Amino acid sequence: MRWLLFLSRLAFICGLFFLLTVSLEIKEWTTIQSVTSTIFIIGVILGSLIIPVVNICYLAVLIARKHLSPVPLWLSLANLLFLFMQVFFLFYLNIHK
Repeated sequence: MRWLLFLSRLAFICGLFFLLTVSLEIKEWTTIQSVTSTIFIIGVILGSLIIPVVNICYLAVLIARKHLSPVPLWLSLANLLFLFMQVFFLFYLNIHK
């Protein structure tokens, strides 16, 4: 179950980069193109892949074992919150563009 803890930490980092991406959409606070590209790739592309996979793994482990022993509760709730924010942002982009 250490793999789930590793994936959870990776998804949390991607979620933080997703928040940075959203802040870049609101106000462009950096003009360095390489920094902007890196934040976008980690936050949107990698986060769109890892965060849903981690939450599906949480669901599978909860169904099979009834608890997520190696993963702290705050980390699993944060990743679930990042998933909801990503879905909301996806719907927001489709409505306004």
